[in-house]
Amino acid sequence: MSRSRNAVLLLAAVALLALAGCSGKQEKPDNPGGAIIRSSQDPNGLRGATLDRPYSMPAATLTDTAGNPFNLVTSTKKPVTLVFFGYTNCPDVCPTVMADVASALTKLDDQVQDQIQMLFITTDPARDTGPVIRKYLDRFDPSFVGLTGSLTSIKDIAKAVGVPVEGMQKLPSGGYEVGHGAQVIGFGKNDKANVLWLSNAAIGDLAHDFGKLVEDNR
Repeated sequence: MSRSRNAVLLLAAVALLALAGCSGKQEKPDNPGGAIIRSSQDPNGLRGATLDRPYSMPAATLTDTAGNPFNLVTSTKKPVTLVFFGYTNCPDVCPTVMADVASALTKLDDQVQDQIQMLFITTDPARDTGPVIRKYLDRFDPSFVGLTGSLTSIKDIAKAVGVPVEGMQKLPSGGYEVGHGAQVIGFGKNDKANVLWLSNAAIGDLAHDFGKLVEDNR
């Protein structure tokens, strides 16, 4: 079997885990961004899933929680940018990931933390207004940046970085949940992402990799 075929099979397994969404269910594997996950250990020592074909940060503009425009390229001023797609009504995966990222950041020196920006992009803009997102993120870390916009724009951005967003799925209760990939993506100062972390990544591994990204992007 070729290395290319091996990479595709590994990718399918990674995508299956990443698309667990917020209900705990596993959905059909999907990889709209076309990521190729490296099948061998990363030579740079990162513990997350490293990408042979990096993602580029979309030069798209969303709206932050204060109602101001936020461009994903020009408004991200720090050397390392972390991106996660989720929503505030998510019952399990989203708050777990956000808490893990916040906990990992506390393990780093203040000077290292200051070099990292965390972006939370809602997949449920109908319910997630700016104030709702701000209140939610403040539970984890007030420095986290919350972003919203039209669902079409959000889906386009997510697709460009390999995150499936499936939209609303009605519940028997009359409400709905939003199926989406639960990976955190790490971008460097060149607006390229070479690594992502699945929702079950260990806090120690996140802290290690966040620090390594800062070191590599000074």
